[in-house]
Amino acid sequence: IKKCKTDAEEGIEWDNPDRPEATNLLSIYSAVQPGRSRESIIEEVKDMSWGEFKPVLADAVVAHLEPIQTEYAKIREDEDYLMGVLRDGADAANGVASYTLQAARVAMGFVPPPK
Repeated sequence: IKKCKTDAEEGIEWDNPDRPEATNLLSIYSAVQPGRSRESIIEEVKDMSWGEFKPVLADAVVAHLEPIQTEYAKIREDEDYLMGVLRDGADAANGVASYTLQAARVAMGFVPPPK
């Protein structure tokens, strides 16, 4: 986020076609702050410089992703659960693939249709 392209204009504003980078970063900020209105976000950040806003954005992204990372780490630690999910997924995929493959073989004439 620190390396995101920004401009030298003062203030941060949404939907200015001359400042797409502002809209981009504000859209990211909005996405990681569900339930907040655009107006409340603009009120918070309108007088910030990019140097002030980017750390706020980075903290919001980290806070938004933290529960996902926690759940990911929990799943990765439980090898039996993870292997069970992978095995169940493979079984389900094989069932669909077998049906599709059989239908393709019949359609191409490699095997007679079932009676």
